[in-house]
Formats: sequence, C-alpha cells, structure tokens
Amino acid sequence: MATLALAVNLVTYFNEVMHYELADAANQLTNYMGVSYILSIVMATLADTFVGRFNTVLIAGFLEFSGLALLTAQSHYPQLKPPICNVFDPTSHCEKLSGGNAALLSIALYMLAAGASGVKAALPSHGADQFDEKDPKEAKQMSSFFNLLLLAVCVGGAVSITLIVWIQDNRGWDWGFGISTIAMFLGVVIFAAGLPMYRIQVVQGSTAIIEILQVYVAAIRNRKLKLPENPEDLYEINGDKEAAVEAEFLPHRDTFRFLDKAAIQQTSASEFETQNQQCPNPWKLCRVTQVENAKIILGVIPIFCCTIIMTLCLAQLQTFSIQQGLTMDTKITNSFNIPPASLPIIPILFMIVLIPLYDRFFVPFLRKFTGIPTGITHLQRIGVGLILSSISMAVAAILEVKRKGVARDRDMLDAIPVVQPLPITTFWLSFQYFIFGIADMFTYVGLLEFFYSEAPKGLKAISTCFLWCSMALGYFFSTVLVKIVNVATKGTTRSGGWLAGNNINRNHLNLFYWLLSILSLVNFFIYLFVATRYKYRPQSHNISDEKNNKTHEMREY
Repeated sequence: MATLALAVNLVTYFNEVMHYELADAANQLTNYMGVSYILSIVMATLADTFVGRFNTVLIAGFLEFSGLALLTAQSHYPQLKPPICNVFDPTSHCEKLSGGNAALLSIALYMLAAGASGVKAALPSHGADQFDEKDPKEAKQMSSFFNLLLLAVCVGGAVSITLIVWIQDNRGWDWGFGISTIAMFLGVVIFAAGLPMYRIQVVQGSTAIIEILQVYVAAIRNRKLKLPENPEDLYEINGDKEAAVEAEFLPHRDTFRFLDKAAIQQTSASEFETQNQQCPNPWKLCRVTQVENAKIILGVIPIFCCTIIMTLCLAQLQTFSIQQGLTMDTKITNSFNIPPASLPIIPILFMIVLIPLYDRFFVPFLRKFTGIPTGITHLQRIGVGLILSSISMAVAAILEVKRKGVARDRDMLDAIPVVQPLPITTFWLSFQYFIFGIADMFTYVGLLEFFYSEAPKGLKAISTCFLWCSMALGYFFSTVLVKIVNVATKGTTRSGGWLAGNNINRNHLNLFYWLLSILSLVNFFIYLFVATRYKYRPQSHNISDEKNNKTHEMREY
C-alpha cells in the first residue's frame, strides 16, 4: 500500500515536478526499482547470518518510513524543488532539479530502496519461520500463509494504485507521500506488536552462499589435481557418525565436473580418521553435497538469465505506458477520471480472482493428465509467461499506432497531456496490461516455486531473492536499453531519438515496443533450448530418514 504507487507514478513526479525529461524520468524510476530489488540478496544474507529476520524487517521498515518522510517534506516545501513550470510547453525553459535538492531526492529514494529490499528479503522467510515443515498441520498452514501474503500484496497494491495515486494526482504529491508514510509507520508498529507471539529465527553465523563460494575457491586451488575415476573417492562426511544424522546428503552427478575438484581429498578416508582431521579447511576441501549444491545453483543461472527480459518489458508498462495514458481520455463518468497510473489495477484485480481459481480448479484438472502435483512443471509455467510477455509488447505496439493515429488525424500531435486529452479512451491500454497480468502470474509465481524447490537446504530462506535479482537486472537493463535506443536513433528522427523529448506523440514508442516484442520472442526460444536441457535437482536425504526407512522395511518384511 505504501510503495506500489511509487512504481507506477514516480515517473510523472520526476517529469512534471522535478522537470526531468521523459526518458531521464523513466531511467530514474527503473534505477530506483533495480536497486530496491538487487539489494534484497544483501539484506537476506545479513538477515540469515548476522542480524536475524525479525530485526531486519524492523530496520528495513524504519528505512522505508524515513525515505517516505523525506519525499513528503521535499514535495511539500517549495524551496526543496524547482519552480513550477509546464514541461509540455515547448517555449518554456523549466529549471531542472539540481544541487542539494537533487541529493535529497536521491537520499530519500535509496533509503526507500534499501528498506524495501529488506522487507522483500526477510518478511516472507520470517513468516515461514512461524511454521514447522515437519508438522503436517503446520505445513498446510505455511502454504496458506504464502497464499495470504500474496493476497495481501495484491490488496495493498490495489489500494495504492487507486486511492493513493488519485490523491497524488488530485490533492497533491505531499498528501500522497504523507499517507504512504503513515501507512508504513502503522505497518512497522503492527509488525513489532506481534513480537511476543513470534518464533524467532536463530542466527546461524554462516550461510550456504559462503559454502558455495568455498566450492569455487577450493576447485581453483585444486585445479591441478586429477579427478578420481570413482566418484565415491571424493570427500563426504561419514554418514554413520552421530554428528551427521541431521546432515543433508546429495548424490554425485556427472555435471560441471570441474567443480568436483573441490572435493578431491589428497589422503584416504582412513588416514583422515588416523590424523583426526574431522574438520578440514572448507576453503580447500568441500563435501560432495556442498559441491552438488554449487552445481545446482550454476545450473539455475541460465534459467535466471532468461527471465530478466520480462522485467525489462514490465518497466515500460510502469513508465512509458503511464505517459501514454496521460495523453488519452481518462473519463469514467462526467465527474470522475481514472488516473492513468491506476491502470495496473486491471492485472492486479485479475490476479486476485485468477490465483485461487488456478490453484483450486486449473491445477487439479491438469494433474489428472500430467500426474504432476503442480499441474504443469515450474519451467513450463515460466515459459507460458515469457511468450505472453512478447504478445503483450506486440499488442502495446499496435495500440500505440492507433493512439498516434488519432492524434495525427485530429491534428493534436502537440496537444498538452491531461489538459488536451486525445479523443480515445485510456482503457485501450488495458489490453496490454491484461495480457501482461496473466504473464506475471505464470512467470513470477513459477519462478518463486522453481527457485525455492531447486535451492539447497541452506538457501531456502533467501531463494526468493533470486527472483528479486532477476527483476533488478531487468530494470537496470531497461535504463541501458533506453539510452542505447536514443543514441542509435538520434539521427533518424526529428525528436533526436525514438524516446527523446517530452512529447510522446512525436516519439516512436511503437517501434520501441516492437523491438521489445522481438527481443522477448528471441529470449523465449533461448529459454526453450535451456529449459529442455535442465535437470531438476535430486531429492536430498539424511541419515535419520534412511534409518527410519530401513526400520519400516524390516517391519513390513
């Protein structure tokens, strides 16, 4: 509720209030969004290793609150922002935000980004900590928790991009930011009030990320050693030892064999016992299971890379599509106009309805034919979303041609947005949002499930951060792509580039959308090549499970 309105409406704030050019405003937003996602991996590591998840959520919530408070103050006091000016008037020379005021905006934004990343990283895992996966009843409750968490995000987002966006556009940015600040404060207070009821995670002091880094360091150190012919000669802790009862074990696989060098032991197992070397230096010698975990993460990377471009497309729906809506007729009734930034309510409402239907009806129906508990595999679900994102961008390109055609036919290419709306309803944009909403449900939820199920045991808590990192890179690449496109097309258009200037009617946004659609299609075929060759991780086991299974088998016998 406090922050989603920023993702869809900040580009308008940067453009109309801070007087950044449209492309620069879009890049400011995508940079902010990228940082808020990429930092989640750092915050998750801190939460698991040093601070704890509860404390991380509190600290992150305070950072978000402080960032929103700074934005509220800057938008309220005239001396902290440029003088009022119409950026859409080609004869005006609007003063751009600069100096100390620009620094204040950056500090507020990146405090907000750091806080948002901490909440994304630690809140879902803190919620999962409240349930015991080994208890069947609590395991079901944990599944319900994730469903309710997603529902809460959608409901809060729906309020944000309708009520708060409307307040920002009609009552002032200071009022909009102020209400978000109050909402964030109440959220932190309510969360902290639950402390007496929480199960608090014990800080481990080390994470599986460190263990994976140890595999690469050890493999490099042992690069000159020869791999044994029998994989059983690679190092693994003794499963018969009492200390190994609860340890995770993965079988050796003949993939990424160069990493196996991290598990080459230069002395035999019996010599280890004799020399009492029960805890070898982990930066020189790693367990087979540790090496297999590193292989799994390495195998996931190509899938991870193929999902980046979808967020690149999402970034355009949060920036340029909003600017398209500003030029169109936003009337619902004679007395009420819908803010263009509220258009993402369409996919959000659709997800609120579709997610339960998908879970309760679609999945059981497919399960009868595929025999897969989730109906279709995680990789198939991701693939459906990727192809739909390409279709969404193609639809966006077609609708942009229609919008510009109306402007050209009515001699309104230089019309001032909002003040002189084109005679075409903004609800035409709902088609691209609708298709992308379906893609969103398939790919992003599929990614969460895929990364969580494939992640090693020690990385379960931060597995969602793989998704946030994918989205972060998509936002960063959006910034880069916009700049590349403007430079490459500078001499071919009167405006100085497909996306240059503030007049979107004179730009070539339709060509940019076609470029994204083609890139998405190419990316989909690359994904097909990668996904068909991916091997899902083997099921882990532990010694206690083996003993229980053997006892059960003896009783049956």
